[in-house]
Amino acid sequence: MATTKRTATRATAKSAAPRKRAAPKAAAGAPKATTVEEPRAAASEPITATTPPPGADTEMPSRDVIEQLSMNLARAAMTAQQVIAEAALRQADRPAALSPDPFNVAPAMTSVMTSLAARPDRLFQAQAALFSGYMDLWTDAARQATGQPSELAPAPRDKRFAAPEWSENPVFDVMRRSYLLSSNWLNDLISSAEDIDPRTKRRAEFFTRLLTDAFSPSNFLASNPAALKQLMETNGESLVKGMQNFAADMERGDGTLKISQADYGQFKVGENVATAPGQVVWRDELFELIQFDAATDKQRAIPLLIFPPWINKFYILDLQPKNSMIRWLSAQGFTVFVCSWVNPDKDKAGFGFDDYLEKGIYRASQKVMDQTGQDRVNTVGYCIGGTLVGSALAHMAARGDKRINANTFFAAQHDFAEAGDLLLFTDEHWLNEIEQKMDAAGGVLPGAAMADTFNALRANDLIWSFFVSNYLMGKDPPAFDLLFWNADQTRMPKALHMDYLRSMYGKNALAKGEITMGGERLDLSKVTIPLYFQASREDHIAPMNSVYRSARAFSNAAVTLTLAGSGHIAGVVNPPSANKYQHWINDQLPETLAEWQAGAVEHPGSWWDHWAAWLHERSGDWVEARDPSKGPLAPIEPAPGSYVKVKS
Repeated sequence: MATTKRTATRATAKSAAPRKRAAPKAAAGAPKATTVEEPRAAASEPITATTPPPGADTEMPSRDVIEQLSMNLARAAMTAQQVIAEAALRQADRPAALSPDPFNVAPAMTSVMTSLAARPDRLFQAQAALFSGYMDLWTDAARQATGQPSELAPAPRDKRFAAPEWSENPVFDVMRRSYLLSSNWLNDLISSAEDIDPRTKRRAEFFTRLLTDAFSPSNFLASNPAALKQLMETNGESLVKGMQNFAADMERGDGTLKISQADYGQFKVGENVATAPGQVVWRDELFELIQFDAATDKQRAIPLLIFPPWINKFYILDLQPKNSMIRWLSAQGFTVFVCSWVNPDKDKAGFGFDDYLEKGIYRASQKVMDQTGQDRVNTVGYCIGGTLVGSALAHMAARGDKRINANTFFAAQHDFAEAGDLLLFTDEHWLNEIEQKMDAAGGVLPGAAMADTFNALRANDLIWSFFVSNYLMGKDPPAFDLLFWNADQTRMPKALHMDYLRSMYGKNALAKGEITMGGERLDLSKVTIPLYFQASREDHIAPMNSVYRSARAFSNAAVTLTLAGSGHIAGVVNPPSANKYQHWINDQLPETLAEWQAGAVEHPGSWWDHWAAWLHERSGDWVEARDPSKGPLAPIEPAPGSYVKVKS
């Protein structure tokens, strides 16, 4: 994904105190001057106020300050208008949208409204509850206006309204509470619909929530007190900078808005992220195999091979030394290998699960055994990489292949019956739409398309928070390694991706034993090797209940399951040294997650030590540390290799 480094100067808060400037004495008969005319900055640059002279009036804005604010507002408006006009011209040359309703929301909303209309008494009760809520709100606002404390229960913590002005200023306080009252009422009303298909109802709930999130008053300059304060304190410079950020993001998206979530210029793969030392010891059309340097004198005999998701790049496990799982595993005495998937282009459009199975799992594991002289490996599958590894385990069980000794799953799903909001993106209407988009792109799904989907699952955190910060507040995106990685998306082959969405998500065929891969019908119950499952309590991509169902699908394996705090990424990438979050352990695997949680024991901090102990028991004896440069496979280039550097 191409990135552009922002070149705009950082807007700095200037004193809002007015500044009076004496005009030069006019010549006889000349018009009386009121201000000194100064050279104007370019349209893209904010006009910066200077420090007021001693004794200047600090109560009322001077003419210079008002002029500066006005000019900066005009410049911001001009920048926005120019960007929008250019985007409109670019869009005019592109094909029209394939469908005005690609997510098939209209039929879902029709079903919900029909259900609500069939119960007028409940609809009347909902309307009465809304009216009552507003009466309580206005009564409480009047009470506070007379100096009395509020009697309403405080709203749950909401990062959108964290600025003190939202509660200290009566106008913005009422605006905030009114919005929350209305949006919660609407979302609850949609959720109360009965006698409709659960997926249809969930679709309506999801997109209603997206709509109400979009209309939050925090997302608009005129109704965001923090943004208005920033505007006044900088005399409009913040908005000029914000529109420069907006222009840069539109340019980066080639005419479509691609909101920056991090300062991408602060990171470079192989220089300050993905820096664990090692060697690429194998490369073919599908992956590079990286063997990392030993960090101990001795290592466990059975090597560890990690299969990350091909939706993202492997260096989520090697961001920086302090949070690198790869470095940490090496320090525990494991020989660590990673399969770094190719960023597929049009020539891989026909690659499917069979290719990733035979040319990926089987070939990579064989090369690791060749390199280490072992006849077995331990493996890790993360997210969709775990779905593939689970399929491979069933395939190996069908063939009697014993090469994988034990396996770990990070946030991986195999039973998709409760796969969360991503199920909404597997409706056949949408699948036909995305298939046509992939055909138009030459048979691959552009990386940005998947990023947009994941961002929509957490719109307030991954879209609107950056919209407000970057554009309304004029702030630079943070130098955050995780968000830099999150934006470094990869493409996906059409055959593989459509099969994944239709078979796994749409039909739940893997859990039902209805998938044939590599000439074998896959039966997860045939897998008998030790398995370690990690789930995260707040995971929105692989929900904990879905991971739990997946663990139980391996009904004849010795399964250990750990539940971590936080989400899909932070729940996994949580080194013990960070001393963050917590994890829960229960040696049993009862029928439901609720039962498992009831019997689980909470432990502070990371789950990595618990996993490492499990892994040590299944990794054989200690042997002399292995040097990647001295194995049977000749080193090709230093880690992190070349495939990980290919941008989408």
